[in-house]
Amino acid sequence: MAEPALVDVTISGPSIDVLARLTRKIVDERLAACGNIIPSIRSIYRWDGEVQDDAEALVILHTRLDLVPAIIALADAEHPDDTPQVIAVPVADMHPGYRQWVVDSTTAR
Repeated sequence: MAEPALVDVTISGPSIDVLARLTRKIVDERLAACGNIIPSIRSIYRWDGEVQDDAEALVILHTRLDLVPAIIALADAEHPDDTPQVIAVPVADMHPGYRQWVVDSTTAR
């Protein structure tokens, strides 16, 4: 059996508390092995025709590529933004033991 493709998924949000609740649910449902929350980022972006400048937080989830659709669906249901930033980036390589832990900590779909 081929090893599953792994990705890091980033999700931004208005606060660490919002992202902590979302991350806990994602990890509890075995959609990701873990999430690393970066408590303070500054996001400058265009929304509704105007440039916004907001303090936010960011989570980096370590997971399988095939779980990304379920993470997006959960973010759509639980995230306070109408269009949450959810981006999956392929992982080129990682420590073999850490890779196995990510695989063992998630459930294939």
